[in-house]
Amino acid sequence: MKFKKLPAQYAAWIIPFLLSGLMSGTISLINMLMNLGFTAGFGAQWFTTWMFSWAIAYPIVLIFLPLVRRLTGLFVEMPPH
Repeated sequence: MKFKKLPAQYAAWIIPFLLSGLMSGTISLINMLMNLGFTAGFGAQWFTTWMFSWAIAYPIVLIFLPLVRRLTGLFVEMPPH
């Protein structure tokens, strides 16, 4: 399937969006399995928890990303922007 791609400048928003989604989904899944086990209605409950977590995770990633870049620069030779 072909679709029109977004311009490159949108990567600064899309990368944190996808990363926060994958991480919040994985962590919420593991936490629910550890605390509740695989119970009836698990999938729906996990999805609801994941969406709530993602709604929090995405803005947090955007807020902390500049700090993380600066901290990374203390340990890694970063290319100029």
